[in-house]
Amino acid sequence: MSLLTVKNLSQTFIDKTLYEDANFVLNKEDHMGVTGQNGVGKSTLIKILTGEITQDEGEVKWQNKLHVGYLDQYAKLKAGIGIKEFLQTAFSDLFQKEKELNDLYVKYGENGDDSLLEKAGKIQTLLEEKEFYDIDTKIDRVATGLGLADLGYERDVAKLSGGQRSKLILAKLLLQNPDVLVLDEPTNYLDVNHIDWLADYLNDFEGAFIVVSHDYDFLGRITNCIIDIDFGTITRYSGDLKHALRQKEADRESYLKAYANQQRKIKKTEAYIRKNKAGSRSKSAKSREKQLAKMDILTPPQNNKKAHVVFPYVDTASNLLLQTQDLVIGYDQALVKSAFNFSVGNGEKVAVTGFNGIGKTTLLKTLLGKLKPIYGNFELSSTAELAYFQQDLVWPNKNMTPLQYLQEEFPRLRPRELRQALARMGLTAQQAMSPLRELSGGEQEKVKLAKMQFEPSNLLFLDEPTNHLDIATKDSLRKAIVEFKGGVIIVSHERDFFRGNWVDKTIDIEKMNNE
Repeated sequence: MSLLTVKNLSQTFIDKTLYEDANFVLNKEDHMGVTGQNGVGKSTLIKILTGEITQDEGEVKWQNKLHVGYLDQYAKLKAGIGIKEFLQTAFSDLFQKEKELNDLYVKYGENGDDSLLEKAGKIQTLLEEKEFYDIDTKIDRVATGLGLADLGYERDVAKLSGGQRSKLILAKLLLQNPDVLVLDEPTNYLDVNHIDWLADYLNDFEGAFIVVSHDYDFLGRITNCIIDIDFGTITRYSGDLKHALRQKEADRESYLKAYANQQRKIKKTEAYIRKNKAGSRSKSAKSREKQLAKMDILTPPQNNKKAHVVFPYVDTASNLLLQTQDLVIGYDQALVKSAFNFSVGNGEKVAVTGFNGIGKTTLLKTLLGKLKPIYGNFELSSTAELAYFQQDLVWPNKNMTPLQYLQEEFPRLRPRELRQALARMGLTAQQAMSPLRELSGGEQEKVKLAKMQFEPSNLLFLDEPTNHLDIATKDSLRKAIVEFKGGVIIVSHERDFFRGNWVDKTIDIEKMNNE
């Protein structure tokens, strides 16, 4: 019996049909990945499956008494609670049982009623079966694997960064050990080591899971089936990701041919009807009109325009754009044991690596002048012009449309120029006029890339620019970085993004800490 059955699912968003009459199942043994371009409705599907929103039509049926765990990136964290205390809430039902057990022992000490001991024995057996006394070990395993232990178990959860917060919520979900895991972009705030750990964890996971991710290297390591969203429907493929993508491409070519043939037939039939509706062949024309009305019209290919990323360049006579001298970074104290001594030349591409929280973003913010160095200094060329891509999806007002946001940022530019910039990122006219809060993560990232089209520079700072982006957009982004004539400092957790040996220099902060 399937754990999840989806029948005749239809959903529209704004003026766009995401899926129509879609069907798929999730079986007990399925490690399922969800693929598709930005904006096709992957996150919307997750929200439908978890009951966060109600579908327009169709049926979503989970097996009875199934514990479904959902990675909610927006869960509330209460101030004053430490990391370990928060993670212990994953076992709140067991801690409640322990309290009941202790209360029974206290009552037994007062009246010596043997029935109380019998009840206590049953609870004791339950706690042992649920491995209650190994909770600290379980927490250590997950917290260490995701890099939370390094932050200190007493750290107030309200003081965590966005990435640290996401990892904490993921850790709690894994500790709850549900029957089915539903994860939407779980690797966005994980570095390479933690992605490796999560991949191993999911491969060993005894239940089923559904994972949305644009990190195809990660998906390829953990999945045994794929559902892909395209052409307004959802198609299920068995087997690994590579097989699914090959089959999808073959299906896509067949569909496009069938769609083109049907469109030709429709136009030919419509022309015949117009020509003969009032003549001697009117009966034949009416017959064809009825046939046309009964025809199952194929969904037109969605207008998923590919993003064309370009970083405008400002010329500079300087061969050396940035030089650090014994630079020590941090807030109240140093984050990295060793000082930074490196340079960025014009045209040089520099990757910054290391696990989350080790100081990658702090380094960028220091070089941008947003944070003061703990010690040492750095020198920028007098002709250096900087541009910065910030990883967090933070907006002045999420009710603003992309066009309104760009108009506020660049009041002297004409709306037509701003619309063109958004269109070059693959955003439709409707998306340009929709509130930012209604756009997917990938579409919001494209708005940020559109903004950078109006920020000429010769030194780029890119902090996790691949988060949320689909494969086609990441390819365009990589091409834009390679072709950019200036210097680039980039942070990315995706191994696959650096393929092609285009990185000139790598600053491994983790290695620096171990020296």
